[in-house]
Amino acid sequence: MSLDNRKIKILKAIISSYIDNAEAVGSRTISKKYELGVSPATIRNEMSDLEEMGFLVQPHTSSGRIPTDKAYRYYVDDLWKKSSNSKNSNLSDIIKIIDEEAHEMDSVLKNSVRILSQFTKYTSFIIAPHLKKSIIKRIQLVPIAETKILLIIVLQSNIVKQVTLKLNSPIPFSQMERISSVLTEKLSGYKLEDVNLELKENLVHELYSRREDSGDALIELVPFLMNHINKLEDTNVYSDGITSILNLPEYADHEKAKEFISFVENKDSVASLVQFVSKNDLDISIGRENPYEELRDCSLITATYKFNGKIIGKIGVIGPTRMDYQKVISTVKSMSDAINEIIDQNFSNEI
Repeated sequence: MSLDNRKIKILKAIISSYIDNAEAVGSRTISKKYELGVSPATIRNEMSDLEEMGFLVQPHTSSGRIPTDKAYRYYVDDLWKKSSNSKNSNLSDIIKIIDEEAHEMDSVLKNSVRILSQFTKYTSFIIAPHLKKSIIKRIQLVPIAETKILLIIVLQSNIVKQVTLKLNSPIPFSQMERISSVLTEKLSGYKLEDVNLELKENLVHELYSRREDSGDALIELVPFLMNHINKLEDTNVYSDGITSILNLPEYADHEKAKEFISFVENKDSVASLVQFVSKNDLDISIGRENPYEELRDCSLITATYKFNGKIIGKIGVIGPTRMDYQKVISTVKSMSDAINEIIDQNFSNEI
């Protein structure tokens, strides 16, 4: 048994209806809603065939049918072929929105994932590029309280990383600027990946020789600084719209929703999920194609973003298998292209 044109039209109509309403679809609904030129009885027969072929499933004896992962895969592959050469008409608008905060890489990524979630109404994420090739430009200590300081690391192209540090011993405010100058003097020009143990020891010696009355705090500060610099090389994940899943009927079961939210809140889980996906410019994993049980009722759409032809990160959306694929695919592709252009224009020295 094969998918002839009539079966294809009926299957697409069922998928379209289920995407819109999340309700099992009957032959009468298809007959009324879509002009297919065949009777409800004929549609019923074709639906039985589609069920036998594994494209539909009937949740209850008296209900209509719903699409299976196999049906969505057929639908997406067909949609993909037709849209592979299409241009992103909304690309310039997306670039304009993201570009409002293009002075910092973190801001661009956070803004991008927020916009993607707003556009799609689903959980969105972005894997940030590794910064190990980034060059340190300046380090600044900003006092917050007697034993609390804000450590700011400024990289080339004004990529800014900051973290709050609580010390056991205070550093006098009067010495903050001097220490910041020494840190900048000793580390400026180094790539993050080149900040090693030898450099750490030299820095400790230099700072300690100028310690005055803040020696204990400086001994505590330097290891923390080095540890933070090392962490800048780790994979970082930004996400938005994590609780959007609660608005979907598929996740009315709170325990099921809780498992999903717990998974996507874990940055390591999302990073490992993306590593599982191939490195195509655009990838779509549907339902049980995903390796994690928490996402077996979800689809994952990811796109790469690049610099000089090299993949440096991924952006994506996680939503129900009945998502509006055409809209989400187009939006993810547009966002990926927008990020590519912004990186080329603003952050080419960092990658």
